[in-house]
Amino acid sequence: MSLAATAAFVATSTIPGQAESSLVMKYHCTGGIAGAGVDLEARMTPQIESGTMNVRWDMKYTSVQRFGSPGFFPEGSSLDLEGTVDVSGAWVGQLRPRGGQPQGELVPGDFLDLPEGLSDNASITRAGNIRFKPGKLTVRFTPAEGEAMVNNSESEVTYTGTWRSRYTGNEYDDYKHDINVTREKDATARLDFVGTQVAYIGRREKDLGPVRVLIDGQHVTDGLVEPGKDRSGNPMTGTETQQVLWTSPPLKYGPHWIEVINTEDKRAYVDAFQVTTSGISEPPEYGEATCELQGDPGAIDVNVPGPTTDPTDDPTEDPTEDPTDEPTDPGEDPNDPNDPGQDGDNNDVGTIGEHVRVVPQASSSTSSSPTSTGPTATKYYRAQVAKTPSGGVETGVAPDEDDRPPYGLMATGMVVVAGSAGGGLLLRRRRAAHAGGA
Repeated sequence: MSLAATAAFVATSTIPGQAESSLVMKYHCTGGIAGAGVDLEARMTPQIESGTMNVRWDMKYTSVQRFGSPGFFPEGSSLDLEGTVDVSGAWVGQLRPRGGQPQGELVPGDFLDLPEGLSDNASITRAGNIRFKPGKLTVRFTPAEGEAMVNNSESEVTYTGTWRSRYTGNEYDDYKHDINVTREKDATARLDFVGTQVAYIGRREKDLGPVRVLIDGQHVTDGLVEPGKDRSGNPMTGTETQQVLWTSPPLKYGPHWIEVINTEDKRAYVDAFQVTTSGISEPPEYGEATCELQGDPGAIDVNVPGPTTDPTDDPTEDPTEDPTDEPTDPGEDPNDPNDPGQDGDNNDVGTIGEHVRVVPQASSSTSSSPTSTGPTATKYYRAQVAKTPSGGVETGVAPDEDDRPPYGLMATGMVVVAGSAGGGLLLRRRRAAHAGGA
């Protein structure tokens, strides 16, 4: 894939949120387990679906150079890679794709297997364009905890002076059925290792000379190791194989070396070394490699579509609501004589919109107590009028203009009443006059 240094690769798709293309990055790694240098290729593929944004990196070596084991380790070490991706647009931040690969039993120089892929994800709820731009890559090695045996014939063990390797077969139970032996004073055997502790393993046998052991070129104690004696200090009469003759104090994880020196012209043996690694809670800085991008690979833009709606739908209309129906209380019975909305007996009545709030009041009598257990719920009933009247007797509020009495009709009624009263009075007077005349 060829991209301009500052160009952005636009990924579009007919499947919402699914990127069709990947971005290829080249890395050169140096330091730590990278040795003289290791070249990697990472293929970045962003994917967005179901409200989740995920970035995956597929990794592979691009040359014969590999990350190498820094020491002797039992099965279970891990090679961990972590990349960085700067995200901008509808989502702003940084993703860190990570991945790890367990390793088998290792010796120095064994190449390390890469993780199949790295990934990181985040939630996204906003539609729009998102840009993914890759950054640096970090490689860490986490050693397995435990013990690893290093045979006397390993290339990591170096000898000075006259030493002879002897195959012992089943005659003795030496480690891997061989052993190195010398009779020369000041002959040395040295092991370079990475770990937190080391032990020297050899034979206890009659007529063996004392040896001195150094760690990183320093004396741990002034006393000498005496393989010609047993643990109680008594001279040996037989042969004991695969004996732990000396163990170092705990060391800081990292590179160290142990040296065994024959101090007399007597036999001295080297059978093996035992390297221990422990107390590793996280990937140690020792062995960490840093990988830099080669050139500018560009970026990937992914468009996150928004939600789809039916253009025929009216967003302001509630299909479940019938505008002709007035809200009703399913528990209301208009003919119920005990309906507290029909009278005001011991109830505090107020208005909530077009509903009356009825809150039962507690009785002031002390002769009995309620039999109900638990709180009394607030019930809502329809008001007797749609709205609470404004103004009227003893309200102190002037009536609204639209609610004034019909004065014309009232005046007409008063005229009719006055006329009737006047007609009755005249009739009585005529009757009285007629009676007097008779």
